[in-house]
Amino acid sequence: MTRIPEKDRHIMEQAIYLPMLLTILNRDLLVIKNSSFKLKQPYIELVEITMKTIQSELHKTKNYMKSHNMKIQETKRDDAFTMFLFLYNGYEEYHNYFNPRLRNKVQELLQYYLYKRFTMEAIPKLIT
Repeated sequence: MTRIPEKDRHIMEQAIYLPMLLTILNRDLLVIKNSSFKLKQPYIELVEITMKTIQSELHKTKNYMKSHNMKIQETKRDDAFTMFLFLYNGYEEYHNYFNPRLRNKVQELLQYYLYKRFTMEAIPKLIT
C-alpha cells in the first residue's frame, strides 16, 4: 500500500514523463532540422513552442516537489521494467514501471502537448 496521495503520485510521475518527452522532442527537432522538408520552419516552431510549454510544466512540477519534500530517482532499468524510488515526506517507496507503459504514456502526452491541448476534448482532462 502506498502512503503517497494520488495527486502527489501523479505529480511525481510527471517528473518521470516530462523529461522523457523533452528528450524525444529534442531528437525530433534535430531530425526536422536535418530533413529535406521544403518548409521546415513551421515544424521547428511547433516543436520549440511545445518544448517551452513542457519545460514550464516541468519547472512547476519540480517546484511543487521541492516545496512538498518529494523526490524521485531511477534505481534500476532492464529490458522490461524501470524501477523508481519515490521519496515522500521521509518515506521511501519503490515503484516498478513496465517500459512499454512508460512509452505509451509519453506518446499520449506527446499527442496532448502537440495538438490535443488545443481541442475541446482536452478540456475535461484538465479539470480531472
